[in-house]
Amino acid sequence: MTTGLDSAALAPLPLRSRPARAAMSPIVKASAAFLLLTVLVALLADWLAPIHFTTQNLAARLRPPLSESGGMTYWLGTDQLGRDILSRLIFAIRTSILIAVLGTLIGAVFGTLLGFVAARFKGLVDQGIMMLVDAQAAIPALFLALTMLAFFGNNILLFIVLVSIDGWDRYTRLARGLVVSEQESEYINAVEALGARPVRVIMRHLLPNIVAALVVQATLNFPGTILLETSLSFLGLGVQPPGTSLGLMLGEGRRYLLNAWWIAVFPGLTIFLTTLSMSLFGDWLRDRFDPTVDRR
Repeated sequence: MTTGLDSAALAPLPLRSRPARAAMSPIVKASAAFLLLTVLVALLADWLAPIHFTTQNLAARLRPPLSESGGMTYWLGTDQLGRDILSRLIFAIRTSILIAVLGTLIGAVFGTLLGFVAARFKGLVDQGIMMLVDAQAAIPALFLALTMLAFFGNNILLFIVLVSIDGWDRYTRLARGLVVSEQESEYINAVEALGARPVRVIMRHLLPNIVAALVVQATLNFPGTILLETSLSFLGLGVQPPGTSLGLMLGEGRRYLLNAWWIAVFPGLTIFLTTLSMSLFGDWLRDRFDPTVDRR
């Protein structure tokens, strides 16, 4: 029978104290504001877009920004089929952000799970998982994605899975290292000595103390995931028409750079600002949660 003292000891232990809060510089605040705006645009795309992104008006094709046709103002111009660039850009942001978020989450969960398994079982299991990690790190994600698409064809579910392969090895390395370090802590030894099951140790004690590092890694990995999605769509292997994404818009606009620059420039600028903002915000999060950073 478990005593009252044992039950108290098995209760979740308080998280380790966080390092001093890192001040947000103006550029980090601007990055966070831009990311928030991007998320809002993705969530409210149906209400923000002036017209549906597939609506065509051949009489207004290749119109420059701020032009008018048929009583409608095309704020960012039109493309080669007379489709409104602003509407397409809004829905492209939704598509690219959704694919990148799902890909990042899948890669993070899969990589973290493998890291926990490697740290807990050790031996041959650990060696086998780390061999997979080394193999993944040696193969460029874009090359692997192109190979898989060539063999299995293109569909949205496979595309999301392929986007998620970018960076799962980093989560595995990080989770494994953190769990191995935490397992040597006195509080973990005490909890295990009191008979706590491995699942309870992981979910109630280990995971809460390493989740901050995993979140930081996700923010740092997110820009690479967006670039992989946009690269595949740019090559025509990602989102297919009549759908839209930032990479697809960029690919369609490259043939019109000389006489209709706005088709490619606006989605390209959105890709640049999104990845830059997430990188800056991820660096700030790393400084915020990393206790080894000197803030004096």
